[in-house]
Amino acid sequence: MDFKNSLYKRLERYAKVDTQSDDSSTTFPSTKKQLILLKMLAAELKAIGAKNVKMDKHGYVTALIPATVKGKKPAIGFLAHVDTAPDASGKGVKPQVHRGWKGGDIVISRKLGVILNTKNCPELAGCKGEDIVTASGDTLLGADNKAGLAIIMTGAEYLLKHPELPHGPLKIGFTPDEEVGQGVKYFDVKAFGADFAYTFDGDVAGAVEVETFNADGVKIAIKGKSVHPGTAKDAMANAGRIAADIVASWPESRLPETTSGRDGFIMFTDIKGGVEKAELSGIAREHDLAKLKGLERHLEAIVAEKRLKYPLAEIKLEFREQYRNMGPVIKKYPEVLENLLSAVKEAGLTPHIKPVRGGTDGARLSFMGLPTPNVFTGGYNYHGRYEWVSLDGMNKAAEVMLNLARRWGR
Repeated sequence: MDFKNSLYKRLERYAKVDTQSDDSSTTFPSTKKQLILLKMLAAELKAIGAKNVKMDKHGYVTALIPATVKGKKPAIGFLAHVDTAPDASGKGVKPQVHRGWKGGDIVISRKLGVILNTKNCPELAGCKGEDIVTASGDTLLGADNKAGLAIIMTGAEYLLKHPELPHGPLKIGFTPDEEVGQGVKYFDVKAFGADFAYTFDGDVAGAVEVETFNADGVKIAIKGKSVHPGTAKDAMANAGRIAADIVASWPESRLPETTSGRDGFIMFTDIKGGVEKAELSGIAREHDLAKLKGLERHLEAIVAEKRLKYPLAEIKLEFREQYRNMGPVIKKYPEVLENLLSAVKEAGLTPHIKPVRGGTDGARLSFMGLPTPNVFTGGYNYHGRYEWVSLDGMNKAAEVMLNLARRWGR
């Protein structure tokens, strides 16, 4: 089946809506602009014939594709998130297709020097001959996770047009704020009504993710003391300098740019302030929860040392739980992974099980009683100007969705 034209049209339409979330916001969703796309998706679900389409007060959009077989079958959910990462602009996204990529450079923007190739992204090598979508170099693309939205919507439309395809009840869910770790904070799992679910929020074709990081947010608030620099000796506490000292004291071997695989890290994502006050924001990540706590104790020790070094300053450190590794939950329900691996093989791919160096809504959903592994969407380099997605990979993901529906309906 070739869904590439429909997939691209949807991806292009969704990508043009700025849905960037905001980690510093106190509202939910964290940005009102996410609701624009959520309302569009709800209207589109109604237009293609989905049932029980709802958008609740938190912005969650849910719908039902009724069963086409008789008898009680497990209800299966398919989910994706609408927001794009705060790391790069999502305003004015201009998708472009590089048809039948033959290898070599993909020029995203010659003016800005944004050029994609297998040297700066080895994962691209597996997509030779495929149609590659990028943005224009000024923004991220937003395939994370608008490719997932397009895949699920395209799969849903096909299922609704082809009732001869046997399947049980299927639930659709679109969520905000995944990129800031709050995506399913208010999601009503019981009302959603799925027994098991899958997020379409992964990367290259064939990738299956059943294990995530354990994740905490990090905040360090520094209250300094400002005096005239001419009389500052033993009287000034420069909050900005203290913040820089803390960042510089964190070991280079425990940063995202120096780790891979199952290695954890702490990353300082935002640094702001001046002499009187400063604030550090960041993230702590580890697949092993005990090791995550070890990283946090290390940072606590660094902060304690700085309190002694700068007695005139006040330094507060806090960690906020974001999500936990879903691996132990998924293992309790082997049929969830077995059906996914079979669905990937039926799409003509070799499944590649790997831990996520990140998280998905499925991590929190799994601990909320809805086991939810993550499925590829066909892209890579998310959260930045070098982001790309393969339409061929998206097409395979749509096939996997249909295969899952069929397998659970047996």
